[in-house]
Amino acid sequence: MVSSPVGIHNVANTESAQLASPQTAVGYQPSAIALPNSPLFGTDGIRGRVGDLLTASLALQVGFWAGVVLRQNSQNLGPVIVGQDSRNSSDMLAMAVASGLASSGLEVWHLGLCPTPCVAYLTSVTDAVGGVMISASHNPPADNGIKFFGADGAKLPQSWQTEIEAGVRSQTNLCISQNAWGRSYLRSDLVQNYTESLKQPLLHNRDIAGMRIVLDLAWGAAVNLAPAVFRDLGAEVICLHDRANGDRINVECGSTCLTSLQAAVGEHHATLGFAFDGDADRVLAVDDQGRPVDGDYILYLWGKALQTRQQLPENLIISTVMANLGFERAWEKIGGRMIRTPVGDQYVQAEMVRTGGMLGGEQSGHILCRHYGITGDGLLTALHIAALVQYAGVSLSEMVSQSFATYPQVLRNVRVEDRDRRMNWNQCTALQQAIAQAEAAMGNQGRILVRASGTEPVIRVMVEAASADLTQYWSENLVLAVQQYLNP
Repeated sequence: MVSSPVGIHNVANTESAQLASPQTAVGYQPSAIALPNSPLFGTDGIRGRVGDLLTASLALQVGFWAGVVLRQNSQNLGPVIVGQDSRNSSDMLAMAVASGLASSGLEVWHLGLCPTPCVAYLTSVTDAVGGVMISASHNPPADNGIKFFGADGAKLPQSWQTEIEAGVRSQTNLCISQNAWGRSYLRSDLVQNYTESLKQPLLHNRDIAGMRIVLDLAWGAAVNLAPAVFRDLGAEVICLHDRANGDRINVECGSTCLTSLQAAVGEHHATLGFAFDGDADRVLAVDDQGRPVDGDYILYLWGKALQTRQQLPENLIISTVMANLGFERAWEKIGGRMIRTPVGDQYVQAEMVRTGGMLGGEQSGHILCRHYGITGDGLLTALHIAALVQYAGVSLSEMVSQSFATYPQVLRNVRVEDRDRRMNWNQCTALQQAIAQAEAAMGNQGRILVRASGTEPVIRVMVEAASADLTQYWSENLVLAVQQYLNP
């Protein structure tokens, strides 16, 4: 356990704590904030366009009410750990959330720039009552988000999120007893504890010495950590987009765009490459032939390795409704079992806890392995996949080719700016009829998934079928239907 420091706050953090103090002492009445009718919390915290949904005023109130809820549900009042990605708005939102937390009477430990799983890990191994990450993950630079973790490092329970939102919507005074305000401390030193936890399982029998690995860091949260961790374990590292840049985070790079990584793997004759998103909680790979390797393949290969070592209870993998049918049927063929959840790593994590599953994740690259971590972690996943390749003694491309063939699957994102229309899409009768028509036409030859993204202003349309022609035809029809009925 890491104990609280005594008198090690810096000037900036002192000002953060003082910001809330005079206001709360007299009963600070926040100005009215325009809130959407749909829930503030999506599948991964509160996320949206900065200056629109996300403002300093909202972040202050969210921080305060989160502090209230954390205090009510904690026996010991430890600190709240706060981290952030490289977005230009992250400083502002981190300071506002910290001020709200301090005004609720909680101490704040600032980590500065770090991956989301770093916050989750440190929250779980210190005496912290919770953690906050300021990031919009894979979203573009103009967006940002506020993610909360409980003392165990897991996402906050839905009931706690509901309580926080109820407090924000009440627009009541942000009031606590005078002189009970918390203080803020800079604790970037703790990040090293996280990096050591990544390396420890691989130091002896699964190192990655001699591998040439390309890392696309997406101008984001992992730029300071990932290269050092891979090099410490013996890899030769080539980096792309490896400086913190709030204007360019996730822009045509990282896990949302593998083009530059594919080119670099070929140019440098690399063993493989990894692309992270802006907060490094997800990762996608590129094999030695330049082919993308998504979360389905990562789960299959890691699952098979754990199965061989008898470290996968009931040969169970937890995935989501997005998992490819080819993956599921190949996994069943070798004696595995899969349980699907709604999209979102919090649902995967909850099902893993419920079933005792040790491996789970999403096609998009959120991978959770409870042998080594408590939440989705891009760096952890990349290190272990590299070690699997090293241990197998064959190339990643060969491992992928021997695994399974995917069913043709098309995923299209349709932008719907109106948040209420987007979140209530399933109440649109005309769109429901279009989906039913497509399902009836495809029969047992395919499946359709339409959902509102919990992290971006889009409706996601996924069509998967036995033939590419079917997927293309019906995905185009449904995209046109979403555009017609939700963007009038």
